[in-house]
Amino acid sequence: MATARPLQQAPNRIELSIGGMTCASCASRIEKKLNRMDGVTATVNYATEKASVAYAGDVTPDDLVATVEKTGYTAVLPPPPAAADAPAEESEPADGLRALRTRLFTAIALSVPVIVLAMVPAWQFTYWQWLSLTLAAPVVVYGGLPFHKAAWTNLRHGAATMDTLVSLGTLAAFGWSLWALFFGTAGRPGMTHPFTFDISRTDGSGAIYLEAAAGVTAFILAGRYFEARSKRRAGAALRALLELGAKDVTVLRDDAEQRIPVADLAVDDRFVVRPGEKIATDGVVEDGASAVDAGMLTGESVPVEVGPGDTVAGATVNVGGRLVVRATRIGADTQLAQMATLVEQAQTGKAAAQRLADRISGVFVPIVLGLAVATLGWWVGTGSGWTAAFTAAVAVLIIACPCALGLATPTALLVGTGRGAQLGILIKGPEVLESTRTVDTIVLDKTGTVTTGRMTLIDATPAAEQDREELLRLAAAVEAASEHPIAQAIARAGAEKSPLPPVSGFANLEGLGVTGTVGGHTVLVGRPQLLRERGYAVPAEVEQAVITAQQAGRTAVVAGWDGTARGVLAVADAVKPTSREAVTGLRRLGLTPIMLTGDNETVARAVAAEAGIDEVIAEVLPADKVDVVKRLQAEGKVVAAAGDGVNDAAMLAQADLGLAMGTGTDAAIEASDLTLVRGDLLAAVDAIRLSRRTLRIIKSNLFWAFAYNVAALPLAAAGLLNPMIAGAAMAFSSVFVVGNSLRLRRFTGTTARPSSRATR
Repeated sequence: MATARPLQQAPNRIELSIGGMTCASCASRIEKKLNRMDGVTATVNYATEKASVAYAGDVTPDDLVATVEKTGYTAVLPPPPAAADAPAEESEPADGLRALRTRLFTAIALSVPVIVLAMVPAWQFTYWQWLSLTLAAPVVVYGGLPFHKAAWTNLRHGAATMDTLVSLGTLAAFGWSLWALFFGTAGRPGMTHPFTFDISRTDGSGAIYLEAAAGVTAFILAGRYFEARSKRRAGAALRALLELGAKDVTVLRDDAEQRIPVADLAVDDRFVVRPGEKIATDGVVEDGASAVDAGMLTGESVPVEVGPGDTVAGATVNVGGRLVVRATRIGADTQLAQMATLVEQAQTGKAAAQRLADRISGVFVPIVLGLAVATLGWWVGTGSGWTAAFTAAVAVLIIACPCALGLATPTALLVGTGRGAQLGILIKGPEVLESTRTVDTIVLDKTGTVTTGRMTLIDATPAAEQDREELLRLAAAVEAASEHPIAQAIARAGAEKSPLPPVSGFANLEGLGVTGTVGGHTVLVGRPQLLRERGYAVPAEVEQAVITAQQAGRTAVVAGWDGTARGVLAVADAVKPTSREAVTGLRRLGLTPIMLTGDNETVARAVAAEAGIDEVIAEVLPADKVDVVKRLQAEGKVVAAAGDGVNDAAMLAQADLGLAMGTGTDAAIEASDLTLVRGDLLAAVDAIRLSRRTLRIIKSNLFWAFAYNVAALPLAAAGLLNPMIAGAAMAFSSVFVVGNSLRLRRFTGTTARPSSRATR
């Protein structure tokens, strides 16, 4: 039993790491056991293998661990984050996946010759059956060990899952083959399985089912491996978030600069942030002025101007001048750490998607077991003898063992995800697909999702009798020497028109603009108030252009020289060319789009109007984004969310379906269910369409896999099941499932149309 460690969470709330779960019903069983304890409210997430537990009264963490272990699983308290060794932490799931991969490859290598020998009578040489036994035994015992262990755990607790059916079916097939080889006639030299399709009763003493036992084990292992590979990323969102922070910081001690690790930083320490560096932790600016890119936390597309007395957040980027900051919050108290907590809570609280096969098997398994017992009793009761009775009962278990079921989900998922990758869509696992079916609302982040996420010159409006090209050329020349994103947008636009002239006497006027001499003119570029303060004349048409730009949600930059304002440059985060078409496509799929952003109301409304979005929620922080999604879910809506920034990670994790732009941060990508590789919102339409199509294929695969079993069960119970017919039918069902899945290769995405390519 795990010993209790000092809790890192709030009192009466704890998170347990659960081990030994093999399907969603395991999580449900643990959750029920914990919730039966007095004063305990628990949520168990199969995907993340964690239990979030709130407890009160006399319950202790040891009691919670004991309850989980009595249920047949393991539970431990996770080590404190600071004490956890990252490489070791990552090696554990890697080792688990490597062991499963070894088990799978071993099973495949040994199963293929067994299946081929059983299905091709011409290759059944003398004593072939004994070679099949030699090859099949390791597959059933070693390859199928996880299923046998899980079935034993289920049996001890009076439950039945897919593992129960797989274990019983494979062991029954293998056990009967052993009996037929050693005590029946199947072990005789020259024994063959002829390809006959007649239906007749047999005592089974000459039939072996080794190919069924080995093949089913290999197929189900393949499905389990692909599932485990997607679960391996469960904690990657939190690691990606925490890695965004600065690693080192320059502190001021005794008026001297000293470089130290961020972990050694203390509250009230003063530290230096140079242009281009990340701010080490949350604090207050004591000296200097600059622009800070806080988009990763707030979603604000324009860098925020800061000066003495202003607060700044850790992991944001200083894009302007030198700052001296006094630390106010460190470690777990920072905005970044709190955001990581939000992601963790959202992931833990998300209901684990029940795998469809497990839900069906919850009913199917007890029925099959009951039918096998009834068949045995009927044949014995009618005086047909124990051999015939046992043959029929075992045939029921064998034919019920869902061979095609092992291929139903992984093949469709592999083809669907492969086709998705060609279209720039990454689907993380089978749990994602069910969410797409019922989604009716999509929350879209603005910056980097609906828009490009980069400041762009939208328009240049010259004053009367002023040349537009000259306005842009002189303003761009001066701005080219500045690192500010707005300045760079103007500089890029000017450089695209013509080579920029040289600049002398450049000066950066912190928070206001820039100045420099170009071709004998002293050029001033910046906020309107800068030109007024310098005594520049501002014509009425320039004043009106500033007002027009601001009303459209754009940043107005005024350029002037020789004592007069010469024109206005309107800069904004431009809407992506495909966003409006994507919004229309989402509506066609039955989704209501809502734009959610940390940007100001004016900018948000302007962008939404251009993209064709009616509902806008602006000026929200990351925690508020999560609250908006929760509110929509509380109203009964099934919510999808699309975003690209760290500030969107918690929202993506909370949503029923998270879509991350592939051009965004690792934290957003890891917290999402679907990744749109190209960062094109139009791919969100394809992602939902493809996911829904893949889910339909999986459901049809599951239907036919089970339909085959149900149709053949009466023949097995009647003792009319010829082993070669059973083998051929099982192979046909598997081929059908694969062929059905391959239809997904013909899926055509919206992004594949020539018109869509032309807009990018």
